[in-house]
Amino acid sequence: MSKFWSPFVKNLVPYVPGEQPKLTRLVKLNTNENPYGPSPKALAAMQTELNDNLRLYPDPNSDLLKSAVARYYGVQSNQVFLGNGSDEVLAHIFHGLLQHDQPLLFPDISYSFYPVYCGLYGIQFDAVPLDAQFQIDPADYARPNGGIIFPNPNAPTGCLLALEAVEQILKASPDSVVVVDEAYIDFGGETAISLVDRYPNLLVTQTLSKSRSLAGLRVGLAVGHPDLIEALERIKNSFNSYPLDRLANVGGAAAFDDREYFEQTCRLVIEHREWVVAQLQAKGFDVLPSAANFIFARHPRHDAAGLAAKLREQGVIVRHFKQERIAQFLRISIGTPEQNQALIEALGEL
Repeated sequence: MSKFWSPFVKNLVPYVPGEQPKLTRLVKLNTNENPYGPSPKALAAMQTELNDNLRLYPDPNSDLLKSAVARYYGVQSNQVFLGNGSDEVLAHIFHGLLQHDQPLLFPDISYSFYPVYCGLYGIQFDAVPLDAQFQIDPADYARPNGGIIFPNPNAPTGCLLALEAVEQILKASPDSVVVVDEAYIDFGGETAISLVDRYPNLLVTQTLSKSRSLAGLRVGLAVGHPDLIEALERIKNSFNSYPLDRLANVGGAAAFDDREYFEQTCRLVIEHREWVVAQLQAKGFDVLPSAANFIFARHPRHDAAGLAAKLREQGVIVRHFKQERIAQFLRISIGTPEQNQALIEALGEL
């Protein structure tokens, strides 16, 4: 801590990302990265863009990528916002749309960046407990609030909220912005983007880091009513007018246009997820129902922190959270068949 820090910085509690180990021989199942590479068409588009034009600024409006997103979801380009990863998109949402007199509502077990942004932007919040099955109950959100945000599927549980239940939350809070954070929706859920034209208070965020295998490119997006998007554009253009570089624009657009590759890799991840679930259940694990590219599991006779440490000794990294209610769970990303097999074999050794 430095004497030059402001009181604001001293009181911040930053987000702690998943470990990115430097060793290369580890089976890395801790950060929910896609085990399959990006679309070959996306890679080709980025390689073509590696030319003398990199001396020029990118399109500040990212019209190429906005158009690709709009085509894919059947919306207008002015309903799409883009940012440097979905975390930046969320930051602008917290800053521009969720600062109100009433508290923001989100699940008590949820994406741990939410309370960090509340601290950063001075937003009061209430963490709404998940039910006994670690599910979101829409009725719990039918009360006065300054906004609502939740991941769907939820993270780190992987549990999915049906579209009808999302709509129930929207109907109960017509005067508040409701943000559905869909980082993992493509692995088993139905996007709420189909509802944005009916609910002007709905904003849906997504990322290209998971289902489109572009975590290293940092591209996030939001889809909603043009009035909500305009607020985010005002924040963006007061913060960083060029959040997406030339490679991100062309690579992201090509990834959205390559539906065949996208659907194929999502299908493979879903198939591998079901295999891992069956293998873990055969070893006595309790596994929450997952619609994401990870599973959330606990073993009734083994301490989760101890299991994570022993798995690491065998070269397999999974994610353990210290939060009291979920301290006995492990979050395990779905990898390639070889990585998944290594996980099961390591558990067999234990």
